[in-house]
Amino acid sequence: MLVLLPPSETKSDGGDGSPLDLEALSFGSLGPIRRKLADALVELSADRPASLKALGLGPKQDSEIDRNAALWTSPTRPAVERYTGVLFDALDHGSMTAAQHARALGRLAIGSALFGAVRAGDPVPAYRLSGGSALPGFGTLRSVWKPELTEALAAQTDGDLVVDLRSGSYQVLGPVPGAITATVLTEQPDGSRKVVSHFNKHHKGLLARALATTRAEPSSLGQVAKVAAKAGLTVEIAGDRELVILT
Repeated sequence: MLVLLPPSETKSDGGDGSPLDLEALSFGSLGPIRRKLADALVELSADRPASLKALGLGPKQDSEIDRNAALWTSPTRPAVERYTGVLFDALDHGSMTAAQHARALGRLAIGSALFGAVRAGDPVPAYRLSGGSALPGFGTLRSVWKPELTEALAAQTDGDLVVDLRSGSYQVLGPVPGAITATVLTEQPDGSRKVVSHFNKHHKGLLARALATTRAEPSSLGQVAKVAAKAGLTVEIAGDRELVILT
């Protein structure tokens, strides 16, 4: 089973790993695209106004450009530690037992505008590039990554179950046909349901933790729902490939 997580805009600083080595990353066939994008980010960082515009940053976010400038020289840390925010707080990999951590490293991958996708243990530096960004000379990142990302994910999963928890802007970079998706809906007092961003991220993090650490080996939507329910989530099966989590 592969559980695909969205990345986060926020990332932790520092790390004690060696500088970025593309050959150390999973989904190795993506190396040429990764190198082109990384070099483009570093080059773009020399033009701060252009960087702010291309990356959709405000004038007080210059530090993000500094991160990109040091992309090839800054320290790395495992991807699951690099990405931060609500979803990764709920995943809470730091509290996992050794056995749970080992299972999580084998099951979790994280979508990335810069790297396409990385495994949880892959060493990555801090950087800033979002799925909706458009680097000069590249057009949309969707056009850059398709179909190579889809093909790389398919080659790695080899028919195994994929649970795609990425947000829409990252799913379009490399769609996974047949993947199970999850929608988080919050019930309102009048009985209506809607997506609330905070709860969406939090509950996807809880689902990811449940799937990453379970001793079971889910191979169907029903089994995924069973693992989620056992972890205390309220779930409904909404279609052949869709799980709804209610908050």
